[in-house]
Amino acid sequence: MLITPPSALLRLPPRSLRQYVLPAATAMATPVRTFRLGVLSSQRRLKGCQSAPKTLCSSKAATTPSLTLTASQFWTSTSTWKRATINTLRCLVGCTVGDFSAMWYLQAFHPALGMGTIMAISMASGITTSILLETTLLRFGRDRLPWVAAGQTAAGMSIISMVTMELAENAVDYHLTGGVVQLDSPAFWGAALLSVSMGFLAPLPYNYLRLRKYGKACH
Repeated sequence: MLITPPSALLRLPPRSLRQYVLPAATAMATPVRTFRLGVLSSQRRLKGCQSAPKTLCSSKAATTPSLTLTASQFWTSTSTWKRATINTLRCLVGCTVGDFSAMWYLQAFHPALGMGTIMAISMASGITTSILLETTLLRFGRDRLPWVAAGQTAAGMSIISMVTMELAENAVDYHLTGGVVQLDSPAFWGAALLSVSMGFLAPLPYNYLRLRKYGKACH
């Protein structure tokens, strides 16, 4: 490309000057205009992708199938099993303390109530102590919730899980000992250990399922 010296441009008539200067200015502005249009186009595409459904912007999200209960991968999450185990153990401690304490007290001081009534009251006591323990843990544990929020969260725990735990414990205990609490009997403590183990195992798959599928901890 020939470059005309500035002194020569000054001696040119206005029409010739426009012929030299305007094409050069247009040529210099074209890359800038092209760059700006490219930026605006990229911004429009990004904005459209952000506002569109994720399945349209992410091919990975569109091709990843959701896990179902029958899928083998659904039941193989080690971290979920660990968390479900901790949640179930926390509930087990609260249920067992309240249940066996109430059963011992009622049999010792109110035997006329009958075994059926005593077991029903003991189960209600176990659920109550479980909620109280969970409230305390939510208040002073890592969550540090206020008392009201901790109580509401604990009260919203899975009743299905707690009732299943209580039924399993009391069914095994009644089958082995007739529901009689004998603190000085090795057979009672052996039966109590077995009943507590069944109380832990019975709701564990359900707690895992809720945590894995819905992201909800039961306890």
